[in-house]
Amino acid sequence: MAKMIKVTLTKSTIGASPKQKKVVEALGLKKMHQSVELADCPQARGAVTKVAHLVTVEEL
Repeated sequence: MAKMIKVTLTKSTIGASPKQKKVVEALGLKKMHQSVELADCPQARGAVTKVAHLVTVEEL
């Protein structure tokens, strides 16, 4: 099984820039405290880095 990461939206996107809001939505997060499991790939890690101040990441 491939490595996975669990990404949880912990802060609101209300004050975030439009680009950051799009990145959060592209990760599959719509509501606060919602979590998604993603493959641990460079693309996902890059997206998480762009919004690191809004999300928390756990390695599974």
